[in-house]
Amino acid sequence: MSEQPVQLPLPGFESARAEWRRDYDGQAGQDGILRNRSGIEIKPLYTCEDWGEERYMEDLSFPGQLPMTRGIYPSMHRGRTWTQRQLVGFGTPEDYNHRLKTILAAGGTAGSLIPCNSVYRGYDCDEVELPLLGTCGAVVNTVDDMDLCYRDIGVGELSTAVNDPLPFTLLALLLAVAKRRDVPWSRITGTSNQSDYISHFVANHMFFRIALPGSRRVLVDHVEFCQTHLPGWNPISVVGQHMQQGGATPAEAMALTLCTAIQYAEDCRTRGMDPDVFLPRFTFFFDISISFFEEIAKLRAGRRLWQRIVRERFGAKNPKAWRFKFHAQTSGVDLTRQQPLNNVARVAVQAIAGIFGGLQSLHTDAYDEVLSVPTEEAARIAIVPTEEAARIAIATQNILREEAHLTDVIDPLAGSYYLETLTNRMEEEIEATIARIDAAGGMFAAAEAGLPQDMIGKSARVFQEKVDSGQETIVGVNKYREAEEPTTAPRPLERPDQSAMEAHLARFRAFKAERSQAAVTAALDILARAANAAPGTPGQNVYEKVVEAAMAGVTHGELCACLRRELGFGQPLVMP
Repeated sequence: MSEQPVQLPLPGFESARAEWRRDYDGQAGQDGILRNRSGIEIKPLYTCEDWGEERYMEDLSFPGQLPMTRGIYPSMHRGRTWTQRQLVGFGTPEDYNHRLKTILAAGGTAGSLIPCNSVYRGYDCDEVELPLLGTCGAVVNTVDDMDLCYRDIGVGELSTAVNDPLPFTLLALLLAVAKRRDVPWSRITGTSNQSDYISHFVANHMFFRIALPGSRRVLVDHVEFCQTHLPGWNPISVVGQHMQQGGATPAEAMALTLCTAIQYAEDCRTRGMDPDVFLPRFTFFFDISISFFEEIAKLRAGRRLWQRIVRERFGAKNPKAWRFKFHAQTSGVDLTRQQPLNNVARVAVQAIAGIFGGLQSLHTDAYDEVLSVPTEEAARIAIVPTEEAARIAIATQNILREEAHLTDVIDPLAGSYYLETLTNRMEEEIEATIARIDAAGGMFAAAEAGLPQDMIGKSARVFQEKVDSGQETIVGVNKYREAEEPTTAPRPLERPDQSAMEAHLARFRAFKAERSQAAVTAALDILARAANAAPGTPGQNVYEKVVEAAMAGVTHGELCACLRRELGFGQPLVMP
């Protein structure tokens, strides 16, 4: 029996729709207009009038084929599931090593190094008050520290996301460890996570270390170095997470991320690099909020837009350059201190949205991360310890993959009247914001002028007003609250073991005393000269000199201080 194409209007469609509308209005009354977080109106019902199968090839096609809506690989998660890449960081390098081994034993398949906030701010441990060290990540300042982080772990076997704002000192230390262990750099795989300095300037100020023009120079040098020396490394991760957690709507976050990627691609092309070579190593990092269908549509629309951007704007012919590869993290912004075990459900919903959105790598938050890492209050409220909460976060991914069988079918929601309509509407919203940034001169100029900062601030205020008014429900916060809420605030953060941190600080000071000061001075002089050379000058790649300095014993803080002196201290734009 041959199938006949659907003919519209369908027989009886109009009368059935009118009857439904009458019955719906009788039950729901005047329920008002609903809008998602991106401001798109959401109707109560979607039909073939909104999206029909005649648009199948234009909007969907097949996985691994243009327009890439259904995924960047033909087999997607059925052939190769996402990488389970849990963020790890707390205390000393030994603490990191222990936690990483725990994560890997629980089913994690890759690493993600989170350094201490002192590291993010660009300082060594001897420049910061002892009680502050290691509370939010691992204290890693030297090649010896990095060696301890990966003790008994093969740096050439484990893919690692190094959360490492420019000048990418942690990757330099990792390469120094590889050199020490005789591991060829060709075997080092992973991503320079947090390489997106524009997102730091706009929405994550602690990570913004070097003034904008200098940041631009160092990033392009980093891409050029990795292209030459690290064939398995992704030098750019464009971070939409910062924009969205700062208050951008999902559509705005995707648009601003794509605008930032366009800027970086333009800068690399201006340097003379080939888009077909550098674009396949662009990666992305997104926040997944609790707005389930909106997040799926955001990711599908972003993937569709990226392939069009790289082909039409940059003339990319390499199919690998068309792939929109991204890591996603369940949104910590959506987690609540009130009734924290509810966060287990939130994380599961967010993870499903990311999986259905076609991610390549996933971090699921532990339910108690909102309480800190960890606090005494967390121990009092939580039923299980924080380390067990991390296991639950990993188990959530295992359950979704192996018990719920979410990998059995590729893009299982495709063809849904609602999802396809929403994907198209999200694409329109994203394109409108891209056009606005283009009109402002591109993302670099727009960020200098404060345009994305203004957009994010306004959207954050609108959402908060909805929460405050009860229009947006947060379970346990503004609705379904417990009869007796805790009357005391959580206790201060429980610090890493102070004796262990004191020993670490003593080891750091010994490292500095025992190294060749002449070699350190020479390496810093060479780095300073490279920073002052014209961009693209042969033999004056700034990042190459950072790596050489790290191998000479220069510390993280010394590297950051040198480039701040030569290229300017990073000062984010303060918006009125």
